[in-house]
Order: sequence, then structure tokens, then C-alpha cells
Amino acid sequence: MELRHLRYFVAVVEERNITRAALRLHMAQPPLSRQIRQLEDLLGAQLFVRNSRLLELTDTGRFFYSHALQVLAQADQLESMTRRVSKVERGLSVGFVGSTLYGLLPKVIRRFRNEYSDVVLTLHELSTMDQIKALSDGTIDVGFGRIRYEDPKVRRIVLRDERMIVALPAGHALSESRQALSIRDLINDTLIIFPKAPRPSFADQVLAGFRDRGLQPKSIYETREVQIALGLVAAGEGISIVPGSIYGLKRDDVSYKELDGEDLTSPIIMSFRASDESEELSRMLDLIYRLYEEENIDHF
Repeated sequence: MELRHLRYFVAVVEERNITRAALRLHMAQPPLSRQIRQLEDLLGAQLFVRNSRLLELTDTGRFFYSHALQVLAQADQLESMTRRVSKVERGLSVGFVGSTLYGLLPKVIRRFRNEYSDVVLTLHELSTMDQIKALSDGTIDVGFGRIRYEDPKVRRIVLRDERMIVALPAGHALSESRQALSIRDLINDTLIIFPKAPRPSFADQVLAGFRDRGLQPKSIYETREVQIALGLVAAGEGISIVPGSIYGLKRDDVSYKELDGEDLTSPIIMSFRASDESEELSRMLDLIYRLYEEENIDHF
């Protein structure tokens, strides 16, 4: 049995149709059917129920599918890790979403460079979804994002669940409230969300806060990134829900108020290849937890 058998099998399972799987694999249907039959002969087991238009897995097929995914993931990781190890220079490539720069990440980067000057640290601004792809192909070694996304090749550590707050134009009626605001208080304003693309993103986490309460903002304005959103808030174009770490970005023309929903949070997620046991990655994670303890902080 070869890796190609597993790739053919997984494609057929995911497409549930030999013809579509063959198109996905850029091969003709008859050879693909023969390869699947050959795989079943090698295993001495029937993997598919063939009495319906869409192919269904047998119990044995379901067992084999879950383990085939793991084997393929390990093979892909071995390839990307080998490419990284083959480089003479020791380095750590870090992907990040822009909003994490308002939290602890800049301090992590400075501290890492000071403590481990022998390691070349490179930074790449990438959406969470682009980070997953970059981890898979070896472009980056670690990513800091906000979207919970399952991938068998990637390990995720939720470093913190950061509270969301609302940014209001200076002089807005709600800025005078002495209490935390609720989502319902915000529905009569234009909601400015970011980033506009790619999605899913922090914008979808904000919209979920309204949707989960059966609420809809009066209108929604989408923009590229948080600085533009805050500029529009300052101009009186609407309000924006932002990560709590933005509070440190003081502006005379914007005020911030806490939100009272316990579920109104956005995670800070550290992602890396599941098989990566490099010393550089261990150093990064250790440094993050040391900074948490030193500064007694509750968000990344």
C-alpha cells in the first residue's frame, strides 16, 4: 500500500463520487476505480457500500478513513519540516493577524530577539486562514490568529479569550453610561466591522454576538482593518466592537466602553504544525507564559 492509495481513497470519500474525485485528482475515472479496488484487495476488506448513487463508507471504511487522514497529515508535515530543517540558518517565521499587535505580541517579539539573538525571527501579516495554509506548506512556523479552525496537521493553543469592547465617537450618548453596555444598546447605530476580507474573521465573531441574541444592527459598514474602523468611529460614522487590547490605543476623539456579555470574547490562538518539536518553538511558548506571569495579565 502506497501513499497514493490513501490520497485516492480520501478524495473519493470526500467527493462521495468516483467521477468528481477523478476530476479533483486530474485523472480518468477507470484508473481511479481500479486503484480503489486494488486498495480493498490489499486490505482484504470492503471500504464502500456500492448500492446507492453516492458512495457510502462501511464501518471498516470509516475506521480506515480516520487513520488515512492522520497518515497523510504526518507525511505532509514531514515534507514541510524537512524543508525547514534543511535551511542552514536557524530561524522562526511568525504569522500574525493585525489586531494582535495591540496586545502582548510586540513585547513577545522584542523579548524573543533579545534572549535568543542566534535565531532569525521573521514576521508575516496573514489572516488566520492564510496562516493555516502557510503552516502546511512550511512558509511560517507559528501563527497568532483569532479563528478556531480544525486541521489535523495543525495544533492550536488558546492563549487567552480576550473581552470585546465597543468604540464610540467622542460625545456619543452611550459614552456617558456608568455601566457596561449590552449588545441591544448598539442596534440603533451603524456597526463598523473589520476586516472586510478574507472571511471568516473577527468581523464574524462580532456579528455572531448580535445573531446569538436575535438582534440585527441598523446598518453595517465593512472596512479593511481596525485603524480605519477607529477613524470612521472618530468621524461619527458609527460604532465598532473591537478587542479589549485596543483600549490601550488612546484617542481623544474615541471613547471605549465595556460590554456585559460574558460570551463576547475573541480568542488569541497560537497555531503550529502538530509534529513540530523544534527548540525555537518551545522557546517561544515558554516566553509567552513567562510574560503572562511577570505582568499578571489576563489577555494576550
